[in-house]
This record gives sequence, structure tokens and C-alpha cells, in this order.
Amino acid sequence: MPGLRQSIRIIAVVRLIFEACQQAVRRHSVASFEMLITTLANAASQGDGDAVVKCFTPLGIYHDCFYGSFQGIAIKDMIENFFHRDAENFLWDMHNLVENGAIGYARYVFSYDSKLSQSRGTRAVFEGVSICRLKDGLIDEYREVAGSIAGLQQLGFNDARLSRLIRREATALRERDEVAHHLMR
Repeated sequence: MPGLRQSIRIIAVVRLIFEACQQAVRRHSVASFEMLITTLANAASQGDGDAVVKCFTPLGIYHDCFYGSFQGIAIKDMIENFFHRDAENFLWDMHNLVENGAIGYARYVFSYDSKLSQSRGTRAVFEGVSICRLKDGLIDEYREVAGSIAGLQQLGFNDARLSRLIRREATALRERDEVAHHLMR
């Protein structure tokens, strides 16, 4: 039956083409997220708040583990008047990116020289994970899980100050919606 064999071959070729297209879309999606998150990191490191804001939707939110949450154009203020007030010579590398169209993750290593009076010039290194909710190719919500206490210890923060920061992180975690059912046991 030449007709059946030909149909089977056509189906096999269509399947291969379909799978190749799916792989190309996945590669493009990860490449787009990589460009987006790398642009954010580089712009933040350079103090370019406008470029950081362009990585977000108009109502996008940046939840920073040190400075809190900033939305929309206020993200520019956080970058220019908080990040670069307290530190300089930033380096922010992204590693091991994963993205599915709706959310992207990237492990990072972040460092800077402190401008704080008690640790001026001290280099601090942090590691964390960026968690980005994506919408229309932009970041709608940026959140991070970071080893912030280790970095702050490098800057000479005393135990009492570190304890306050740990309590603040614990409180913020317990207030998140996805944690509520964990606390009902």
C-alpha cells in the first residue's frame, strides 16, 4: 500500500518538524529571558534606573531583599538612590537560567564595594536566585531568595543587626499567601 506508507512518512516528517519548532521556541524563550534578566542586572550595576524600569511591565514590582518593594517608575529611584547610595563597583552575574514563558529563574552571584560608614570599601559577595513572573516579554514581578545575611556579615554587621534582619525576613515569609496553609497545622 504505497498510500499508507507515504502517509506514515508524512506524519513522521511533520512530527519531526513540529518537535524542532517546539525546541526552537523554547530556545528563543530562554534566550529572551536571558537577555531580559542580563539587561536588568547590567543596568542596575551601572545605576541606570531607566533601563531597569524598561525591563518591567508598567505596574511591575521589584521586591528587593534589602530595600523592600518598588513598583513602576519607583524602581528607578531604588536603583539610583538606594543601590548606588550605599554601594559601588557592582558586579551581578546570572547563571543557570530556567524559564517557561510565565516565570523565569536565575541563580546569581552579586558583589559590590560598600559605601556605608562602618564598612566603606569592603567588598561583599552574595548568592541568590531571581524569581521573575513574566508578562508580555517583560518582568511583572521580581522577587529574590538571597543569602543576604552572609553578605552583610562580610560588611561587619553586628549580631543584633543581623538578628533584626533575620526576623524581618522570617516575618515577610510568613505573611506571603502561599505560606498560609503551612501555618495552619
